[in-house]
Amino acid sequence: MPKHSKRFNELKVSFDPKALYPAEEALELVRQTSTTSFDSSVEVHVRLGIDPKKSDQQVRATVTLPHGTGKTKKVAVFVSAEAQEKEAKAAGADLIGDEELIAKIAQTSKCDFDIAVATPEMMPKMAKIAKVLGPRGMMPSPKNDTVTTNIKKTVEELRRGKVAFKNDDTGNVHQIIGKGSFTKEQLLENYSAFMEALRRAKPPAAKGTFIAGVSVCSTMGPGIRVSF
Repeated sequence: MPKHSKRFNELKVSFDPKALYPAEEALELVRQTSTTSFDSSVEVHVRLGIDPKKSDQQVRATVTLPHGTGKTKKVAVFVSAEAQEKEAKAAGADLIGDEELIAKIAQTSKCDFDIAVATPEMMPKMAKIAKVLGPRGMMPSPKNDTVTTNIKKTVEELRRGKVAFKNDDTGNVHQIIGKGSFTKEQLLENYSAFMEALRRAKPPAAKGTFIAGVSVCSTMGPGIRVSF
């Protein structure tokens, strides 16, 4: 008989850690097995049938979660024209700047924002802070739609819950899809949107089974395996 951790044994609801549950049931179990005193995040972890060492099998895409992640992220927009600055402000950008802001970040290595958006003409100048933004996964890129000429649309989508995801070095994808305070229906809609986007992101070079395993969990909570 396998031994479980103290935290597992203290759970008020029982479940079979080896069983596969329908997504709706699995997400309800995630809510019931959360043991934190704070509003924990709900996460999806997907094991992919790709070779992460091959460049043509990398998974990288974006998805707009219908109900967001439950965390308000600060959006910084780097523009050079006054009209673009007004557009960013009207869309609700938290921070708007040009070369002066770039110089400040380069000097202090501090970023008071979570997502960076830039126009194409600003990208050569953004190279000055690539070493600051890059390691934090914040460097604007056409691959995650953060290099754009449509500032208004991009900022509004990010504020509505658009997120970028990619596989890690072991061929897995991890994504937060909400909070424990979300309703089961909200979590299910976010989960479904993410899984649909992930399936669409399958690289043509990836052969065989693409999605090899799925589990959901809350922060510090046990993993619940999902049938798919």
